[in-house]
Amino acid sequence: MDHTPEDLNNIIAGISDKRELQQLIDDIKKVAPELAQGISMQLTVAMAKILAAGQIAEKEKEQAMLLSISNSIAATRNKMDLLEVLHGKLRTVFSFSHTVICILNSDKKTVRTFLLDPHSPNQQHPDYPRLTDEIFPISDSLLNVALHADTPVIFDGERLIRERKGSLCVRVNYDSGIREFLFVSLRNGEERIGFLMMCSAVPNEIDRHKLNLIQGIASQLSVAVASILANDELEKKMRAINSYKQQLEKEKWYLQEEINEVYNYQEIIGSSAALQQVYQRVSQVAKADSSVLILGETGTGKELLARAIHNQSYRKDQLMVKVNCAALSPNLIESELFGHERGSFTGATDRRIGKFELAAGGTLFLDEIGEMPLDLQVKLLRVLQEKEIERVGGKTVIPTDVRIIAATNRQLWEEVQAGRFRSDLYYRLNVFPVTIPPLRDRRKDIPALVDHFIAKYNRKTGKKISGVSAEVLSGLMAYSWPGNIRELEHLIERFVILTQDTFIQHIDIPVHNLVENPEPPTVASAEDARVRTIDEIEREHIVYVLKKCQGKVSGAGGAAELLQIPSTTLNSKMKRLNIHRRDFE
Repeated sequence: MDHTPEDLNNIIAGISDKRELQQLIDDIKKVAPELAQGISMQLTVAMAKILAAGQIAEKEKEQAMLLSISNSIAATRNKMDLLEVLHGKLRTVFSFSHTVICILNSDKKTVRTFLLDPHSPNQQHPDYPRLTDEIFPISDSLLNVALHADTPVIFDGERLIRERKGSLCVRVNYDSGIREFLFVSLRNGEERIGFLMMCSAVPNEIDRHKLNLIQGIASQLSVAVASILANDELEKKMRAINSYKQQLEKEKWYLQEEINEVYNYQEIIGSSAALQQVYQRVSQVAKADSSVLILGETGTGKELLARAIHNQSYRKDQLMVKVNCAALSPNLIESELFGHERGSFTGATDRRIGKFELAAGGTLFLDEIGEMPLDLQVKLLRVLQEKEIERVGGKTVIPTDVRIIAATNRQLWEEVQAGRFRSDLYYRLNVFPVTIPPLRDRRKDIPALVDHFIAKYNRKTGKKISGVSAEVLSGLMAYSWPGNIRELEHLIERFVILTQDTFIQHIDIPVHNLVENPEPPTVASAEDARVRTIDEIEREHIVYVLKKCQGKVSGAGGAAELLQIPSTTLNSKMKRLNIHRRDFE
C-alpha cells in the first residue's frame, strides 16, 4: 500500500459505510500496521460519524414507521381494522407470535379480553375459551403491573411459571410455547383503560431497543381502543333504542286494535232513562278539552265511559293512557306519572318516561284518583296548572299536552271535607262531573247486558249459547248487584263456561241482596213461564255440577272448585237444600 497519510485521510473521509471502513482498517493493519497506528484517531472519528449517521437514519426510519402505524391505527373504526394493523404493520417492526388487548371493566377491579389474534397458537388449548369468556381480577400481581406500569415491561415466561406468578393467560400461552411476554399499559388521557400484551415463542426475541417505539404506538392504540369502545356502546344503545321503538310501535298498534275492538262506544250497553242522561253528558263534553270527573260505584264502567269520551274527542287518534292510582304503591305513583332518570332511586337502572309523556297529545285517565296520596296531589295540581313536568331525579322541564279524565268510586267532596283530598285539586278536576248510575238503578238494561256478555264469551269459548231461561232472567232482575256490571259479566262468563247446553237454564245467584219488587224482565217468555224459587234454581244447579264432577265435592276438579266456592260452603248448601248422594249418583 503506497498511499500517503493525506491520501488515506481523504479516503477515510469519503467512507460512509461501517463495513467498508472496517475492511479498510483490516487491510491497513495487514499491510502497514505502523500506518494504522498513526491514523487511529482519524479511524475512530470516522467510525463514530458512521455510527451516528446510522443512529440518525434508524431514528428517522422508526419515526416514519411510527407515523405510518399511527395513521393506520387512527383510521381504524372497529376491531377487525385494528387487528389488521396489529398483525400486519406491527409485524414489520417487531418479532412476536401474537398480541392480545385486555381492557378494564367498569368496576375498575377486573379486566376482560378485548382483542385476540385469530391465528394464536392458544386456540388448541382446552382452557382457551375461558380466556375469551371470563373476567380476571387485577389483584393478580402480573395484571396489576401490566395495567399500571408507566413504561413497557418484559417478563420471562419460564420464570413466571417457576415462581407461580402466571395467571391463566400466562399458563395457557406457556403451554402453547410462549416464552416471553411484553406488557404496555393503555391510557386514554389520565385514565388507564387496559393493556397490550405481545407474546414471543423465543426468549429475548423482543427488541429492547424499540421499547420507546412500542410506547409511542401504545399511545395511539389507546385512543383507537377508547374510540372503538365508545362506538360499540353507542351502537348498543342505538340497537336498544330501535328495539324499544319497534316494540312501542307494535304495542301501540296492538293496543289501538284492542281499543277499537273492545272499547268502542257501542260497548256501553243499555237504553234506560238513567243511561240516556249519561249519553247526553258525554256528547256535551267529548269535543271540549275540559277535565272530566267520572263518579260511580265499583264495576259501573267508568273506564268504558272515559274511553267513550276520548273516542269522541279531537284527541281520538292519540293514546288514552290509564293509571290506576289504587294499584300502585305511594312510592311508585310519582315515577309512574312523571317518569324517572337512571339512578334516581334504588332499582332505577334505566331512564323511563312517565304516563304524562306517553299520553302526549292524547288523554290521561286517572282511575281511582281518590286513592292518591296528599303529597302527590300537590305535584299533580302543579302539573295541571303549569302544564309541564320533571322526571324523578331529573332537572329538565318537559311541557305536557294531555286531557285529564279522572274517576273515583268515593264521595270525593266528603274526602275533601275530611282532609283526605285537596280542595284545589278537586275543583281543578271537577270541571265537568259525570255520574254513572249503579246497575240496580238501571235494571231495564240487564237483559241487553246479559245478551251482550253471552255473545262476548261465546266468541271466546267457541260455544253457541243463545240466551237464558225466564227463571234465570227473573233471578238476575231480582238481585241488587253490589258489584254492578262487572259482577254481572263475571257471573255470565262463569256459566257460559259451565253450561253444556245451548241455553242457560240455571245460574247460581247469591240469595242475599235480593230486592222485594224487582222490575219485570223484558222478554216475552217471562209471562208464560212458572217462576221457580231461588232455592230450586240453586239446588238444580248444584246437583247438575255434582253429576258433572261424578260426585266429587272437594279437591281439584271437584264441584266446589267448579262453583268457585269453599267446599265447606258447598256442604252447607247441600245440607240446607236437602241434596243427598242418590240425587247425583
